[in-house]
Amino acid sequence: MASDDQHPPDTIPTATLQERVYRELREAIMLGQFHPGDAMTIRGLAEKLGTSMMPAREALRRLVAERALTLLPNRRVAVPRMTPETFRELTEARVALEVLAARRAFPATDPALADRLAAINTQQDEAIAAGDWSGYQERNRAFHFALYACAPAQVLMPLIESLWLQIGPFLYLTRESLGTTYLDDRHEEAIAAIKDRDEDGLALAIEQDIRDGMGGLPALLANRVPPPTGGPE
Repeated sequence: MASDDQHPPDTIPTATLQERVYRELREAIMLGQFHPGDAMTIRGLAEKLGTSMMPAREALRRLVAERALTLLPNRRVAVPRMTPETFRELTEARVALEVLAARRAFPATDPALADRLAAINTQQDEAIAAGDWSGYQERNRAFHFALYACAPAQVLMPLIESLWLQIGPFLYLTRESLGTTYLDDRHEEAIAAIKDRDEDGLALAIEQDIRDGMGGLPALLANRVPPPTGGPE
């Protein structure tokens, strides 16, 4: 199959272009590159991504359907705002589904996976040391999904991705506290559990990683004054 790079920008097949725009915007939301409350317009998104309005419109429509974006009464699209209640619900849902995914993956884990996860974890630590917030978020996601992918699940994985999409914008608030919010994680414990063939230990490490990583975020939500609405206009 030909890649997008083999087509001039104005001749990329419509279906391929729509998928690329959708995936780029979805990735940005999941990695916390938009602030809760940011408004988006079709025209602004098209200009930002260098595309026509039709792929931008379709990307927004799909992401509203996935609850990653919300449709306002004035028909504008925005990144949802987070409430403490919603945050707690999303946290508990992540724990339930990702612990299940880790347990499903466990029989397929091996030393090669442990080495791969260790390399990802090292890259994550390097991102923290460099103050690379986006790199940290990308490597953290890569760690979790590399583990869960050991046991592909047609129902479970889309649900987990949906939760990451809904939580992603809230992670924007942690940009200024990267060096203090993420002092510890449970990735090394998860890797050790895989090497020791300890399924319960792996499940506990994943649960605690989620709870520890998100535990201090409600305080940021409560104490942070929302900035003016931004995003592509």
